[in-house]
Amino acid sequence: MDYFVIEGGHRLGGTITPVGNKNAALPLLAVALLTDEPLVLHNVPNIGDVRTKRELIQQLGVDCTDLGNGTWRLQTRDIGDRQPDMELGRRIRTVPLLAGPLLARRGFVTIPRPGGDRIGRRRLDTHFQALQALGAEIEVANECYILNAGELTGAEIFLDEMSVTGTEQAVKAAVLAKGTTVIQNAASEPHVQDVCRCLNAMGAQIQGVGTDTLMIEGVSSLHGAEYTIGPDFMEVGSLIGLAAATGSEIRIRNARPLEHRITRITFNKLGVDWRVEGDDIVVPAEQELVIRADLHGAIPKIDDRPWPGFPTDLMSIALVVATQARGTVLIHEWMFENRLFFVDRLISMGAGIVLCDPHRAVVVGPNKLHGDTLTSPDIRAGMALLIAALAAEGSSIIQNISQIDRGYERIEERLRTLGAHIERRQ
Repeated sequence: MDYFVIEGGHRLGGTITPVGNKNAALPLLAVALLTDEPLVLHNVPNIGDVRTKRELIQQLGVDCTDLGNGTWRLQTRDIGDRQPDMELGRRIRTVPLLAGPLLARRGFVTIPRPGGDRIGRRRLDTHFQALQALGAEIEVANECYILNAGELTGAEIFLDEMSVTGTEQAVKAAVLAKGTTVIQNAASEPHVQDVCRCLNAMGAQIQGVGTDTLMIEGVSSLHGAEYTIGPDFMEVGSLIGLAAATGSEIRIRNARPLEHRITRITFNKLGVDWRVEGDDIVVPAEQELVIRADLHGAIPKIDDRPWPGFPTDLMSIALVVATQARGTVLIHEWMFENRLFFVDRLISMGAGIVLCDPHRAVVVGPNKLHGDTLTSPDIRAGMALLIAALAAEGSSIIQNISQIDRGYERIEERLRTLGAHIERRQ
């Protein structure tokens, strides 16, 4: 099994371009099932989860042609009656997003319970409540979900939480439903906007993109289209954290700075700032990382929220940066009960962290980190440990890097262009 060998303590520098947004690419691959015409996607990241999703849709009758440079041509040759592969489906968390398109096109589907990161329970209730509102019947079995529907019909849907995938599920089913669908309390993250804009390019009629209320007028069919996926929001945030923790100047090209206003507010609490040059973010070197106390000297808190709040996938990154900042901060990860369980690896590297409970950790810094042998438990914790290893003195080994590969494309090759001392070994 592959692992990383990292020599930390070296200054990085240079320019890096984020790959396409993983959380947009995965649902957009399923969008190809909504039409028999070609869908051409640009800026598709070459990562583990995307490759698994491609296998899933290929087995469902979608021809996937890699045109090079992150461009894929997708065309459903036969919607047929094939079901998603159970074993493949258990590898990723977005397998349920096949349900909406297949229900809309053929009226039935059986999907496995999803896999992916083990950061806590991932509710599917929001998905199924939305599909039921549109006319689906759902049977819950031990290892799968059996869904059937006649003609889907538009409805007024108020989601019980601002679920990203729940919103995408509802949208993909509603675009071919008869009549009007209104989705309130909808998620509006950049990747949700990508899905809606791609569907509109295919002939869907979705209004309110970027807000928490979506109005969808169902159409009888969708046509082919060409769409470019935006930069990976989480990779941009990770690279900002990497620059800050290693005291390096890094230019992040095509970063869509306006999407990082809450990231900036949050990282400012740790003494991290950057300048915007056009569509680039430039993190300067040797910033003085000092935690900014709240009014009256109160200990500040960093927590995650639905968009436009600070994203849960960047909490692990913020925590590592906090270990290198002077002062005390409370990290409150309220969304997932297992996300903070990687902090024992950071403590073994010398970080000053008290894990209060599954959702809260107090970080007191700065502490000089030292190299260690580590294991990557999930995508974002894996990237956080990689940042910690690059900031640490001495050598580190990170095992189970297939977790990192699921979300970050050729990360060791791309970081070496910045001067990182990192090798992949078997």
